[in-house]
Amino acid sequence: MQRRLTTPTKVGNIIIGGGYCGDSQHLTPNTKHPIRVQSMNTTNTNDTEACVAQAKRIIEAGGELVRLTTQGSREAENMKNISAALKAEGIMTPLVADVHFNANVADVAALYCEKVRVNPGNYVDPARVFKKLEYTDEEYAQEVQKIRDRFVPFLNICKEHNTAVRIGVNHGSLSDRIMSRYGDTPAGIVESCLEFLRICRDEDFQNVVISIKASNTVVMVQSVRLLVEKMNEEDMHYPLHLGVTEAGEGEDGRIKSAVGIGALLTEGIGDTIRVSLSEEPECEIPVAKKLVSFIPECAEKRENARIENNTLYLDFNEDNLEDLQLKAAMTAGALLIDGKAKELVISNSSSLIPDSTLKELSDSILQAARVKFTKTEYISCPGCGRTLYDLQGTIARIKNAIKAKAEENPRFATLKIGIMGCIVNGPGEMADADYGYVGAGPNKISLYKNKVCIEKSIPEANAVEKLIEFIENDIK
Repeated sequence: MQRRLTTPTKVGNIIIGGGYCGDSQHLTPNTKHPIRVQSMNTTNTNDTEACVAQAKRIIEAGGELVRLTTQGSREAENMKNISAALKAEGIMTPLVADVHFNANVADVAALYCEKVRVNPGNYVDPARVFKKLEYTDEEYAQEVQKIRDRFVPFLNICKEHNTAVRIGVNHGSLSDRIMSRYGDTPAGIVESCLEFLRICRDEDFQNVVISIKASNTVVMVQSVRLLVEKMNEEDMHYPLHLGVTEAGEGEDGRIKSAVGIGALLTEGIGDTIRVSLSEEPECEIPVAKKLVSFIPECAEKRENARIENNTLYLDFNEDNLEDLQLKAAMTAGALLIDGKAKELVISNSSSLIPDSTLKELSDSILQAARVKFTKTEYISCPGCGRTLYDLQGTIARIKNAIKAKAEENPRFATLKIGIMGCIVNGPGEMADADYGYVGAGPNKISLYKNKVCIEKSIPEANAVEKLIEFIENDIK
């Protein structure tokens, strides 16, 4: 696949766009405009000291952009203090404000940040309630005009302050309007993005980066590919930010990210990336940097891959398990997602990694690519300043409880569990999940079955036990 050309976008003191050049078999790094890696703070954006300290850890790990949530005007205003504190120490790394639900907050954030991320699913459209809406073409056009009327003043503020914009579409937060017309499809995801991009083009606003994210790697890859195709048709060439959202933690989070992000990187698609892990944010950066460094090797391996009898065979010589996990997932990602193979056999000439681990890795990659499920699937967010409970500790508690129950009842081993820090992507992003655990307020949890809330505002202290109890009763 020939890499599409992008229009470089300047964010603070760095340029985004054009990370790798050439076709997928002969990708070479663009040293002038390398692929940028980034992460997101999990601290309260009103806590300047904590935000600065965590941002520094991300930057020291190699992060080139740092995003912080700005759920209200107060948080957006405090971005000024966070930025000033970092600059006082000579740290010029661009800061990105993350905005959901309140377009007025984006206007404020644009005054103080190098980039503002807005979510098309909730920038003007009301919060989704998974309701089927009926529109005539005229009524639908009027809804799109509402977006234009609100978005153009924001773009004018960004022009005045030289602020970049990220149009960040999340599969889990598509508006009811988009879902009603296009369904839960890549076409709807892409159209949600294009509505905003067309306004940017009409207003001659070029300082734009795009992201389309999903926890489902197949949806993520198909949607980004379709976006590239549609942008080419409309003569748009904006840089792309890649990520698999709610990927989880540990090796599953790394493998799932490598499958989705890697599938696109090895096709020459992607200008910035974030590996979203339910861990400390600085832990994401080394993984992201490895994915970038592995692009040429994995692209070539993918082109020369051996597939026989519907089985993909991959050979490596790796002593480091994480490197093997990432390289195998990157190489296999697109081939599995595109249905080129249904089974995966990995061999590794190093004796440091046992054969049993290789089989487990093959199974994990097949699951990450949505080909075959052999263990419990966890869809967990990385956390941010919106997170309303102890995310990492809760994930561990839920995993331990599910593992114990799976020893008694094998049905537990086939479940998909969503664990979300807040409502932003909660029931939407975990639409694939059988059951969900979502932050509803400070130390309050709501439980879901699929997209349906089954119990609201449970005290965090006993919410995990309530979740396990409900699952146990429900699967009987």
